[in-house]
Amino acid sequence: MTKKYIRPDEDIIKEKLDDMEYSVTQENATEMPFSHEYNDNYEDGIYVDIVSGEPLFSSKDKFDAGCGWPSFTRPLEEQHIVEKTDKSHGMIRTEVRSTYGDSHLGHVFPDGPRDRGGLRYCINGSSLRFIKKEDLEKEGYGEYLKIFE
Repeated sequence: MTKKYIRPDEDIIKEKLDDMEYSVTQENATEMPFSHEYNDNYEDGIYVDIVSGEPLFSSKDKFDAGCGWPSFTRPLEEQHIVEKTDKSHGMIRTEVRSTYGDSHLGHVFPDGPRDRGGLRYCINGSSLRFIKKEDLEKEGYGEYLKIFE
């Protein structure tokens, strides 16, 4: 990994994100199920943190969990994911956040495809930015092109 990722200043984050993106990433909100276009996106590419640009997930690890949120079997880069215990809403869950952006992404559950590790990273589309395979090089993520060979 040659790139450095940082959390922008609060003013920049507020300017950059729309209301839903801000609410999800900065205030731990959850978008409505089936409301984000990434739920149905199966193009080749990677998903990065909308705040910091950290590479988080690959389309190769995306699957249709039927839950209404983009779901992945594993992170693209383990070091860009932080897991925290979440005891909100009367439940005990594992929250998933980005390491440098400290963005709330979603939660991870142990009910994913068994043949692919058994995990389901249930992620708010509003916390992500999708970069198509053909745009990886020009966006500075050329090192991930090998995933799609």
